[in-house]
Amino acid sequence: MAERMLQFVRLSQQTPEKRPAEARRTDFGEIYQRFSAERAGQQASRCSQCGVPFCSIHCPLNNNIPDWLKLTAEGRLEEAYEVSAATNTFPEICGRVCPQDRLCEGNCVIEKGFESVTIGAVEKYITDTAWERGWVKPPRPAREVGHSVGIIGAGPAGLAAAERLRLRGWKVTVYDRYDRVGGLMIYGIPNFKLEKEVVLRRHAQYAEGGIDFVLNCRVGEDVSLEEIRGRHDAVLIATGVYKARDIGGPGGELDGIVPALDYLTASNRQGLGDSVAAFEDGRLNAAGKRVVVIGGGDTAMDCVRTAIRQGAASVTCLYRRDRANMPGSLREVANAEEEGVRFAWLSAPEGFVEDEAGRVGAVRAVRMHLGLPDATGRQQVEPIPGSAFDEPAELVIKALGFDPEDLPTMFGEPALTVSRWGTLVIDRRTMMTNLPGVFAAGDIVRGASLVVWGIRDGRDVAEQIEKYVLAKTSPAMAAE
Repeated sequence: MAERMLQFVRLSQQTPEKRPAEARRTDFGEIYQRFSAERAGQQASRCSQCGVPFCSIHCPLNNNIPDWLKLTAEGRLEEAYEVSAATNTFPEICGRVCPQDRLCEGNCVIEKGFESVTIGAVEKYITDTAWERGWVKPPRPAREVGHSVGIIGAGPAGLAAAERLRLRGWKVTVYDRYDRVGGLMIYGIPNFKLEKEVVLRRHAQYAEGGIDFVLNCRVGEDVSLEEIRGRHDAVLIATGVYKARDIGGPGGELDGIVPALDYLTASNRQGLGDSVAAFEDGRLNAAGKRVVVIGGGDTAMDCVRTAIRQGAASVTCLYRRDRANMPGSLREVANAEEEGVRFAWLSAPEGFVEDEAGRVGAVRAVRMHLGLPDATGRQQVEPIPGSAFDEPAELVIKALGFDPEDLPTMFGEPALTVSRWGTLVIDRRTMMTNLPGVFAAGDIVRGASLVVWGIRDGRDVAEQIEKYVLAKTSPAMAAE
């Protein structure tokens, strides 16, 4: 039944039901139940249809959120999906993993006493329904245009560019060093947030639409960047950033201290049915161990919640600021607390303590207090003298963020220009690197960021690639 809009004055905010913490901590299934058609329509009808939609403005993709909420409320789901997919390559993924509390929902204009519209859950409902009813189609172009692009990296940015160019008739080849498509979406994000079938079905669909994938291919070893440039009219580098930041300090080399991505990748591979030696022998398995995760972002939340599901004896998150100043989603913090994670706020590691077996036995940390704001407005943290303490741990996971790998060396292309942070330097207008016809997008340009920003960059760079090639081959068409 169609709903009238502006129902926030009558209907309260309701998020999808969560599985009980005791049940969900025993498996890796997604924790949120799906909206029913009736509930999705009701929650969509809470939208105020405001004249200046801050939800759209604060979405990196500028999704037409009020429009597809209204269509959902009216029961016009296929139209709602078409509007959603017009700006978002992967709405079913963004509905699951975007930090809506910091983006669209966090900027909803509905007064806080009434609470925001549950945008992410409705987005997920729309697209899951679209998949079930066959509305999501492979990217088949109306005609082939004869142009070719090579894309290095099968993460959000690379895939978004691949789909957009394939729909315009390009021959698209995606090269990736892993054995599955998706990048961090497949190996970095746990199943309880993003079940892998949601990503794998996109791979199957894109292959059906004519996108070629060359997997287990390391550029610089199996094929050179120069060779890829020779095969295509343009090249896009969308490799992401994978190198773990280190913390240093005494004892940092001890066994039992591991990077977050190694840990998450082992867990996700094991869940996909792969044989993972480091998981099976316990090096990357939290079962029965006291676990300490260092960091306060979404990757840290993925680690603590994965450790709970692996049967850790205890899980503690060590973060140097307080809850209000942490960079991760507060929704994820609440989920972690429900599942039994302990947070040691205002605590910073100084080093690691060796146990009798020569492995890590504890994290040596110091209490912190918040000082004056720095130039960015964020409060600085300062150690409290004499407050050092040891946090027992048999597995320490460092979730301190990611930096770019040395692409010029990896690719055997020293001419590639990088910034002082190691990211690729591009012309911000054309998104092209200093090498003619070689473009870059996503985390390898902006640094570690969100899936939704990768999608935005991928869609934008596809436009620039097309303009560049058309200007070279068909100047008259490029000018139109």
